[in-house]
Amino acid sequence: MKFASVVLISIAALVAAKDSDSHTNLRTASAVSFQQSACNDIKDEKHCFATKDEGTGKSCVWCDCQAVPSVCVTPDQAEGLPPGVFDCKSPDKTFFDFHLEDGRTHQLKETITEAGAENICDASSKSISGYMDVKGSKYDESGDKHLFFWMFEKRNSHLLDEEEASEIPFVVWLTGGPGCSSTLALLTENGPCSVNPDGKTTKINPYSWTEAAHVLWLDQPAGVGYSYGDENDSGEAMVSEDAYYFFQAFFQAHPEYSKSPLYIIGESYAGHYVPAITHRIWKGNQSPCEKCIDINLAGLAIGNGLTNPEEQYQWYPEMVWNNSHGIKVVDESVYQAMKAAVPKCVALIHQCNQGDNTIDNFACQTAFLVCNLALTSPYQATGLNPYDIRKKCDKPPLCYDFSNVANFLNLESTKQALGVDESHVHNWNACNYGINMKFHTDWMKDFSPYVADLLDAGFPALIYAGDVDFICNYLGNQAWTKGLAWKHSADFNAAEVHDWNGGAGLARSSNGFTFLQVKDGGHMVPSDQPEVSLTMLKTFLSGGEF
Repeated sequence: MKFASVVLISIAALVAAKDSDSHTNLRTASAVSFQQSACNDIKDEKHCFATKDEGTGKSCVWCDCQAVPSVCVTPDQAEGLPPGVFDCKSPDKTFFDFHLEDGRTHQLKETITEAGAENICDASSKSISGYMDVKGSKYDESGDKHLFFWMFEKRNSHLLDEEEASEIPFVVWLTGGPGCSSTLALLTENGPCSVNPDGKTTKINPYSWTEAAHVLWLDQPAGVGYSYGDENDSGEAMVSEDAYYFFQAFFQAHPEYSKSPLYIIGESYAGHYVPAITHRIWKGNQSPCEKCIDINLAGLAIGNGLTNPEEQYQWYPEMVWNNSHGIKVVDESVYQAMKAAVPKCVALIHQCNQGDNTIDNFACQTAFLVCNLALTSPYQATGLNPYDIRKKCDKPPLCYDFSNVANFLNLESTKQALGVDESHVHNWNACNYGINMKFHTDWMKDFSPYVADLLDAGFPALIYAGDVDFICNYLGNQAWTKGLAWKHSADFNAAEVHDWNGGAGLARSSNGFTFLQVKDGGHMVPSDQPEVSLTMLKTFLSGGEF
């Protein structure tokens, strides 16, 4: 019997022993292939990396273990090894295991493409894509989740020395929905490339946010985009817990990025996600778990977000009648009816935010139905695009044709290049409407107090909003920033509103808090105003004046 086969038999025993522990077992024993391979005959790491598995055509995987000798295995065999026992890596994919809390193991699986290598998006930057696997969490003991991410380094950062590279900001981008894919934003808004009309090739985006920072796009919660697993998340406690441990695993696996200042940024329903996740990281840094590291949190930004529904829903009538572009979206009778509906809506949202008991949650669900029927449905009845009041909704429900993006992300070659788990992810979709429905109780919750906590702790925050978006409009976002109770609120409200960037926007800024109205920007500012959005990002990350 060959040496490698002996080790694999011992691996099988380890898997069987682990399988009874739902908190630590991320891969079942059935995932391990015991079929002999040329990989199993190799005894050193260098030759292991240079050899291809005849079954998959991919590089063999080298797995280190303290308890038994290191082994060379196939990719399928590596997938089935018990988390926390082996650390595996290959030129195609790297596996990291982390015991972070309460016996739970988080596994990070990655595909790394170095700068200059052939790349499906942007060859000028190193990219990392893959999955964070976690089974069980504080708010979801039986959950089995696999969160997909795609990260690009700042363009040409590989030319910098280690000290210079450590100062590059690290941005995490979260798309809202809830239930929509951040990978969509990468390819249509602020990523290093966009998809050509043929749905098979890409072109460089000169205004990519990777001009200013390392950027990671995270598909979350499970079930969104390329992510998969138990679709149990229904609120920000679960979302922020999963995200916190994602960052713990990622920065422990990649200490080269751990010194970079971290900014959490997102749009739309990320007006919930961003404050909750940033707040969780801040709290985690104050009292980390035993094996957790300090995360170099630096700030947060929200674009056209839903953060304080009680305030923001009041401004829907004004957005259809008194917006900065002078567009009368509805008849005056409809405008007056919308205004008349505001008090009842506000009362329901207020009750929703009194607690988390049955009555409060019923108020949340009632508010979702009543407020949207009275205040957003009249707009939808016009046939206009809720993300840009100047346009018709050409392709409901998202109003934009993303078929080229969907075609590209569903190509076999794209999935293989990104390390997508094709055994579980058959089709990428822009949004998962089943997940959207799970957040209807969470929808009307107010997360602006988290922003206040973070501002009081000294973290800068940027709230920006394109001024032709209806659904998360600039009027509502401006109102909640002015009404926010924090220690410098008086200074913020006294600050002069002034032109920014040669008339590209109107800004109010004081003591690290900025509200920016972006002229001629819709719901997706980086898509509508790419050059302006990049300038905005650079200003924010550098601590510059707005």
